Amino acid sequence: MLDDIDRRLLRQMQADPSLTAADLAARAGVSPLKAQRRLGRLQERGILKGQHAVIDWRALGYGVTVSLRITLDKTQARAFDEFIAAARGIAEVTEIQTFLGRVDLRLSVIARDMGHYQQIYRDSILALPHMADIEALMTVATLYDDESLPL
Repeated sequence: MLDDIDRRLLRQMQADPSLTAADLAARAGVSPLKAQRRLGRLQERGILKGQHAVIDWRALGYGVTVSLRITLDKTQARAFDEFIAAARGIAEVTEIQTFLGRVDLRLSVIARDMGHYQQIYRDSILALPHMADIEALMTVATLYDDESLPL
């Protein structure tokens, strides 16, 4: 699926996403034109989704992160769709994941402090449709956070 050139380009992008196209090509040992073509193909194939900014929420004053594990009342045919649509409307929800098993969904919620979280919880989270059960897990510390792949 990926050849050595693709892997070198992706490794260099993971190591330093701010590299210019010319620097990326030089570090990967290919011409800038070849690097550009390869990256274009990786994007077309859906392997490279693009580049994005990684925001440190704490630096912006969001000191609380809570993971909510939610079980839905699945007797309603559109429970998942309606819940997800409503959860997307909460600005402080930064991630929504679905699961197989006892827990149906997980929401990541950020807040400035515990008072702010309580307000979000009471006013927005508890208003979400089709919830049968909810469990909150507060993040104390993130010990490891690395999305890079072993290429």
